[in-house]
Amino acid sequence: MAIIPTDLSNEMSRSYLEYAMSVIVGRALPDARDGLKPVHRRILYAMYELGLTPERPFRKCARVVGEVLGKYHPHGDTAVYDALVRMAQDFSMRNPLINGHGNFGSVDNDPPAAMRYTECRLQTLTTNSMLRDIESETVDFIDNFDGSQQEPVVLPARVPQLLLNGSSGIAVGMATNIPPHNLGELIEGAIALIHNPELTIQDLMGYIKGPDFPTGGQILGRAGIRDAYNSGRGSITMRGVAEIETIEQRGRPDREAIIITQLPYQTNKALLIERIAELVNDKKIEGIADIRDESDRDGMRIVVELKRDAYPRVVLNNLYKQTPLQSNFGANMLALVNGDPQLLSLKQFLEVFLEFRVETITRRTQYELRKAQERDHLLQGLLIALGNLDAIIHLIRAAADTATAKRQLIEEFGLSDVQADAILQMQLRRLTALEAEKIQAEHEELLARITDLQDILARRERIDAIVEEELNEIKRIHATPRRTEFVQAEGELLDTDLIANEQAVILVTEQGYMKRMPVDTFEAQSRATRGRAGAKIKEDDGVEHFLTCCDHDTLLFFSDRGVVYALSAYQIPASSRTARGMPVVQMLPIGREEKITSVIPVSEFTDDEYLVMLTQKGYIKKTQLTAFSNIRSNGLIAISLGEGDELRWVRLARAEDSAIVGSRKGMAIHFRVDHQQLRPLGRATRGVRSMKLRNKDEVIGMDILAAQVIAAVATSDEEEVEDENAIEETVTEAGEGPWILAITKGGYGKRIPITQFRLQNRAGMGLKAIKFRSKEDELIALKVVVEEDELMLITNRGIIIRQAAGAISHQSRMATGVRVQRLDADDAIAAVAIVPPSGEEEEGEGVETNEEE
Repeated sequence: MAIIPTDLSNEMSRSYLEYAMSVIVGRALPDARDGLKPVHRRILYAMYELGLTPERPFRKCARVVGEVLGKYHPHGDTAVYDALVRMAQDFSMRNPLINGHGNFGSVDNDPPAAMRYTECRLQTLTTNSMLRDIESETVDFIDNFDGSQQEPVVLPARVPQLLLNGSSGIAVGMATNIPPHNLGELIEGAIALIHNPELTIQDLMGYIKGPDFPTGGQILGRAGIRDAYNSGRGSITMRGVAEIETIEQRGRPDREAIIITQLPYQTNKALLIERIAELVNDKKIEGIADIRDESDRDGMRIVVELKRDAYPRVVLNNLYKQTPLQSNFGANMLALVNGDPQLLSLKQFLEVFLEFRVETITRRTQYELRKAQERDHLLQGLLIALGNLDAIIHLIRAAADTATAKRQLIEEFGLSDVQADAILQMQLRRLTALEAEKIQAEHEELLARITDLQDILARRERIDAIVEEELNEIKRIHATPRRTEFVQAEGELLDTDLIANEQAVILVTEQGYMKRMPVDTFEAQSRATRGRAGAKIKEDDGVEHFLTCCDHDTLLFFSDRGVVYALSAYQIPASSRTARGMPVVQMLPIGREEKITSVIPVSEFTDDEYLVMLTQKGYIKKTQLTAFSNIRSNGLIAISLGEGDELRWVRLARAEDSAIVGSRKGMAIHFRVDHQQLRPLGRATRGVRSMKLRNKDEVIGMDILAAQVIAAVATSDEEEVEDENAIEETVTEAGEGPWILAITKGGYGKRIPITQFRLQNRAGMGLKAIKFRSKEDELIALKVVVEEDELMLITNRGIIIRQAAGAISHQSRMATGVRVQRLDADDAIAAVAIVPPSGEEEEGEGVETNEEE
């Protein structure tokens, strides 16, 4: 034995490089074509060879592991069984490739049962999309580790399996982590790329929205998805699905609880619960009274019961921040392309897959063409024999042996070896006329088939059409709805062009529920019900706020504590007429005793607009709108309140506009909101007094008059005129408005000319706006309207009435008004909202007027 001197550094470098490439290619990284690592590919192929198709009985996993170890994978049985188990777990794979029978582990990270106890077989998706056509020479085969068997280099995948189920692995010096996706979206994206190879990644994201994790959950924002799809690397923020519910407890007061129903991908449920318990014990999270795992076969349910003084939204935000209920998926889209590890974008993944599909269909077509030509060649020989039947029978009978007969057939009739053998092996029954016709018919069919196959090979568009057809077939059979939803990240700008900017109605109820309905739905339902029950809510609940906006608007929610929260209108789930809506505590981080008192829709934050705020005790202030353009998730201070005071009304205004403030006993004051009467103040300020109240009167509302209207109002400081006849004379000269609309709790209303409310200095007594018909009646709304406006009046019992402003007669300040709506004895008008005119009414439709009694 000779000793060969070798440089140590060169030997170490070469040996380590060989080892690294062996790990990269042979173990850790998936192939971009079929999305599988060697161990997964060998397991699926071994099960296919064993006949473990979906229609066959289950077989022991130990049998499969033994087959894989003995024929293809010379490694430990644990590695093979772990890979098999993962392909059967519906919480690990978006579309499992193996159908497992028995204990295959759980989301709590419970280990699977031993392989001698569990059973398995292939899923239908696997046979349809991964192993179909493998016997048609669509892929190359190589020798196994000892040369005794042949195994496929790659499986003829019909779907982009690498993106479908994702992959993770750590190699030498590199790693991969690819998230799973939705099958239907992947197929739509692939088909779109077939039709237009010039599509950009942004275009493809219109079809493939983002990862779709098997455990559902939410994806926070789209920035990480865009990074991953464009560059191959990105951090995708995942969040579990949690709702805030009220738990009814027998014999004890009801409590709020956070119910977790979905977890981020690859999150261990048991460790999550343990982590929450540790944070509670260490007092790093306050407000949690109890944690229970109520999960069962029907689904996941983790109950985090809260203490009575806890703020549910604050506790939930802490859970997101400090526990795996919110985690990041570090996408690293690394895969093998032609044996080389490459970082791929979304488009490159699909391009590699489509190129592979073209190659497999081309090879399958070539195989089918060769088989058809071989069969037709044989049939041509049989037809020659049938055409010369007597001569051939005589030749065969005269021949000394088979070899002589074969040689003579070849020489005399110009047959090939294959044709001669086929004639010599032909059964006597095939000499009948019927069999001869069958052979002729088969020959003609094969000729047509050969022509079609040759046309497929000659035209790329035919191959593309076959790829699309097969993808659509897989989608039709196996596509499922998306499980993971997208939510907006804080500060993220979403593409609102994808969301229709339709008019909507927003309702907030007294018991803290919020719902959004299209205005068109109200119109249709109002016509169908003759103005009754435009939107019904729960009997024991009343409507607190009622407004119209557009879906792209930002809604500013002001609470009685002087805090403002922000939400896009389209983020409020659309509800049907009979649905109760979404609890406000699930949408906004408000406290248990905190109430939303005003909702303002804002289409754009500009420097020349202000928010005018009015408190229950009559304090008013003006703050620039841009101060509220960037509101944190837990809200901002909008106004500083005195003891016992509450923020009740907020309106948008410009500096040249004026405000009119009404009181419950029918008084109203009209003053400018310019910088002289109402100078701009910061957010954390109290404001100044709006009007002088007497006899236990209180403020009931405020509205803004545009600058062009103020010119029509007299600015004299004369004493108030109480002569009804003198005031009445001005009503006939009021013109087309705008008007001041006054609606009482008892259902009476009127339109008053603005000219009857002269401009005064702020903090005065104001003027009388309405005379009540009964001592119990009160002023409920004071609003500015034009003739074309439509009103939506809502009662305490949740009945909505649609009414045209022009149908309400105009009267003087001292008049009592007309009946706007007949009410039951126990009902009253609760709120009034203005719907801007949306166009001409349909022919034959009109607004029913209400005559004064």
